[in-house]
Amino acid sequence: METRLEAYDFVDKQVRSVSVKLRAYCRKHYKKDYYLLRSVSGVGSIVTCGIISELGDLRRFKNFKQLASYVGLIPSVHQSGDHLTTAGLKPRANQLMQSYLVEATWQALRFDPVMQAYYRSHQGKDVKRILVKVARKLLSRIHAIIRTETPYQIGVIK
Repeated sequence: METRLEAYDFVDKQVRSVSVKLRAYCRKHYKKDYYLLRSVSGVGSIVTCGIISELGDLRRFKNFKQLASYVGLIPSVHQSGDHLTTAGLKPRANQLMQSYLVEATWQALRFDPVMQAYYRSHQGKDVKRILVKVARKLLSRIHAIIRTETPYQIGVIK
């Protein structure tokens, strides 16, 4: 048991070390984007580093639909002739970014009254679907903040 605890402590120290180095790298090389992303409620340092490292420069996406498609926060559509079926999230998407955004969404719902109102306006439906809608809204705000280079203000609708 003692050996396992020592192994756990070693791995924990390594993860913390990598996390500190990654945050320092992002703050140094992507300073403007790092602090813009940190201004969004729900987006902490880990999610910010994840967004920067997974997506790179968000300005490379021509519009929000391209970004949402890349991340996979759009429904997959199956169409055959006149028959149209929509399913869940796209299976071939950036799964890590999806999980980052869903976790950030939970935090945004705690602190941002506009996001809370959007979540409540969809109550009575499937909670997972609502959460994906709110995550998509959070992603659209992140994209807009990077495009306009304006820090996010809690509770302000734009």
